[in-house]
Amino acid sequence: MVCRGNKRQIAFTIAFLAVASAIDASVELGIDVLAQSDYAMLRGKRIGLITNQTGVDSDGNRTRLLLRKHCNLVTLYTPEHGLDGREAAGKYVKSRRDRLTGLVAFSLYGPTRKPTRSMLSGVDVLVFDLQDIGCRGYTYISTMGKCMEAAAENNIEFVVLDRPNPLGGLRIEGPSVEPRWISFVSQFPIPYVHGMTVGELAKMVNAKGWINGRCNLTVVPMRGWSRDLTWSQTGLRWIATSPNIPHAISPLYYVATGIAGELSGLDTGVGGATPFQIMMAGWINAESFTRYLQSLDMPGVKLRPFQKRRYRGCALGIEPNAPANLTALGIYMLAELNRTSGSTLFRRTPAGKLDIFYKIYGSASIRRQLERGVSPASIVASWRSNVASFRSERAPYLIY
Repeated sequence: MVCRGNKRQIAFTIAFLAVASAIDASVELGIDVLAQSDYAMLRGKRIGLITNQTGVDSDGNRTRLLLRKHCNLVTLYTPEHGLDGREAAGKYVKSRRDRLTGLVAFSLYGPTRKPTRSMLSGVDVLVFDLQDIGCRGYTYISTMGKCMEAAAENNIEFVVLDRPNPLGGLRIEGPSVEPRWISFVSQFPIPYVHGMTVGELAKMVNAKGWINGRCNLTVVPMRGWSRDLTWSQTGLRWIATSPNIPHAISPLYYVATGIAGELSGLDTGVGGATPFQIMMAGWINAESFTRYLQSLDMPGVKLRPFQKRRYRGCALGIEPNAPANLTALGIYMLAELNRTSGSTLFRRTPAGKLDIFYKIYGSASIRRQLERGVSPASIVASWRSNVASFRSERAPYLIY
């Protein structure tokens, strides 16, 4: 199927960006902009909304309640972590009835990751309003892609209510994904940190053919957001996107340590009060590990020795606009952890968890490189051409 929304999208974007240029205010979200148009594009249509607890306007009003009140909202769909964002990572979510709207909330993280034809019965337009964190491994963008695919296959319109990338729009880091490792935790061939909003990414996904077919896509852009803004500069209140992303700064830590999350013998703080804010193992010396990482001179990153029971390592402090390559920091950590383990870091991990690790990283090459003694600096340097080509490749799809 071909996309019929390009001309409408261009006109829509130009109109709103012209208004945005004259406004000096806090960021207004896609749902705010939609409301200011009195929901005109959704009038007379039966709406299915892909959302969770993060789907709110800039005043904290829930998108699903706004659409239920002002439009014909008929169905809800929920991603990993469920409608309230409380389910643990990787845990299947059940479909249920939403107590706030009375509507069925179909789970897209259970028996199916893509809305089925029966789930889409009576729906004219799918609306996506979820807060992503700007990292390829976080599954909300995969849910978006699967829903776009379902929209294309069933001739249903698809609307993205755009939201900020909490990491900003300038940070691009890490490798892309080899075809073998495309999965729900790395759905698209993009760098680990891509620097795009969900709306921009939807445009790129649709145009590049990264889904089966092309949907009739419209992105409702934000007002007042620019690529140099991280979340703390938006004036918006952060809502935990999942149990282990509780704060606006959490995505930064997720980038730095999240890659290692599936490897056995490591502790990144997940499940505690500081998820992803530490890196520890049972076999390393906290002081020497921390000194090594400090010697890398990562600007905007502070490290201190840390110990909890039998685990030792370091605690991280990352400034919201830290210039450091945070994905690179994660690789330097992995290299040192592997060296100090006697090159047994990967052998300790069961095959199933290693498979997830490779999917998140995008390749199994990282194990071979580290076990052969390839320096982390060489591994990081190997990403440069990928980052440069992606920066150029994404340019036509940028809104801001």
